[in-house]
Amino acid sequence: MHQLSISDLHILLVEPSDTQSKIIKSILLAEDVQTVDVVKTVEQAKASIEAHGADMVVSTMYLADGSGLDILKFIKNDEAHASIPFMLVSSENSISKIDEFKQAGVAAILPKPFEPIHLSRGLNASLQLLNTEEIDLDLFDVQDVRVLIVDDSRLARNHIRRVLEGMGLSKFMEAENGALALTLLKDNEFDLVVTDYNMPEMDGRELSEFIRFNPATTHIPIIMVTSESSSSAHMANIQQTGVNALCDKPFESDEVKSMLVRLLGSGS
Repeated sequence: MHQLSISDLHILLVEPSDTQSKIIKSILLAEDVQTVDVVKTVEQAKASIEAHGADMVVSTMYLADGSGLDILKFIKNDEAHASIPFMLVSSENSISKIDEFKQAGVAAILPKPFEPIHLSRGLNASLQLLNTEEIDLDLFDVQDVRVLIVDDSRLARNHIRRVLEGMGLSKFMEAENGALALTLLKDNEFDLVVTDYNMPEMDGRELSEFIRFNPATTHIPIIMVTSESSSSAHMANIQQTGVNALCDKPFESDEVKSMLVRLLGSGS
């Protein structure tokens, strides 16, 4: 399969400010992006995606007729466009507002203003999502790996599944919270659990404790995905429950790939 490079990308830039759009476009071009279309509103972005598609969408948060979140949800709720990576460029500091984008499956979040290095990392994270490649595992045929995805956000579950599908995994079951996950764990066998931390009914910590201390499930590797910093003291405490790996949202392909190889690729 042909692997896309940065120069192959057709990017839709959504930015209402002429000055800001010129600045961002010039930085994109300097990074070797060849094609950048610019629109100013949510409706223009939706129309452009419907008419021409895009390899990637780069958007600011606040727009005259809505927000970048409206565009992100439009993309992720449409199967025809759901694989398009979305990069947010914003000066917003509100954790709750940023978390909405993380939950919806944003590929990267850049500060405004941003440095070229920030953009380079975001472009590479997006290319990882676009350039799918089946991984090799020593102990499993990757297509036989049975995965339980647990997250109260449907968009987040979809994003996690698409990332894993891009690596060749194909057997998934999903639950909206830890309590529902327990029912599936009792009736089915799994090789991997990928769970969110913050969920109603039963959160990821409680679910992980059940999995680790139940003899029937104690062997299952657990990846916890969270929008909180994995380096925080709070998250460090989570690892005491037996979580094998912590993964930040956005759920990035290269990071997850190395986790899978470590957790499922050897007998050590």
